[in-house]
Amino acid sequence: MDNTASREEFFHPFQKRPDLFILSGPSGVGKDAVLHKLKETSLQLKYVVTMTTRPRRERERDNIDYIFVSKEYFQDLIENDGLLEYANVYGNMYGVPRAQVEEALDKGHDVIVKVDVQGAENIKRIKPDSVSIFLVPSSLSELSQRLKQRRTESREALELRIKTASEEMEKLPEFDYVVINKKGEIDRAVFEIRAIITAEKCRVRK
Repeated sequence: MDNTASREEFFHPFQKRPDLFILSGPSGVGKDAVLHKLKETSLQLKYVVTMTTRPRRERERDNIDYIFVSKEYFQDLIENDGLLEYANVYGNMYGVPRAQVEEALDKGHDVIVKVDVQGAENIKRIKPDSVSIFLVPSSLSELSQRLKQRRTESREALELRIKTASEEMEKLPEFDYVVINKKGEIDRAVFEIRAIITAEKCRVRK
């Protein structure tokens, strides 16, 4: 009897399948910085770039930080089911290109997407097997300070972001995992996200 073949047959029901990971959290918590650090690790992940209609900020790179498109193009994608999820955030549209996600999963690649809290809810509803990670600051006062230091919004817009962030924090129980991104300790946050991904890859699927 071929023992190797019998072992492969036994473990066949537990073959690892590709996973969709969702990284979310309030505005200013450091999602972009964490993803940048995560890309420097040895994790084999497909990083899906979010599409947006908002203007490109200084130092942002098209097709790397975001895919910047017109409102007309974005609306065309909505009408043709070209987005896995989309949302209006502070007057600008954000969405996850459906093709990027589904093509990567079909090829057996693990995928990670970065979305706001509303977007995470939408994806979880469409793909309930996805794994959601909520990135939070050590405190709301720290988050407020981070937003102020960005200097990318007016005073009114900043106050709205802080108020929204406080409301978004109440969504934490709806996520699978929480990671604290404390100022100056981004490496620890990345380490914990890697641990979550490793644990999920070893989890037995019922």
